[in-house]
Amino acid sequence: MIHVIATVRTAAGRRDDLLAAFREVVPLVRAETGCLEYGPAVDLETPIGGQPPIREDAVTVVEKWASVAALQDHLAAPHMLEYREKVKDLDAGVEIRVLEPV
Repeated sequence: MIHVIATVRTAAGRRDDLLAAFREVVPLVRAETGCLEYGPAVDLETPIGGQPPIREDAVTVVEKWASVAALQDHLAAPHMLEYREKVKDLDAGVEIRVLEPV
């Protein structure tokens, strides 16, 4: 199993638009072979110390996959190619961290 933390920076003020498109693709991703967990999250302001400033134009995607091969298949899936095309004007950059449990 692997973990993926993907941070999507959105065009200024367009986070809700990106989330709307993202929510449409979530059921398709969750149905993919090897998908164990997949969902968006946004920063939450709390009184807990040590948190960096809230990112108003960012979405964090928390994922778990059975393998790197399953993640690679996901990235090449037709619905993901369509999604990336749909949000290309909303997406200001993506950083993906692939992690293994220890």
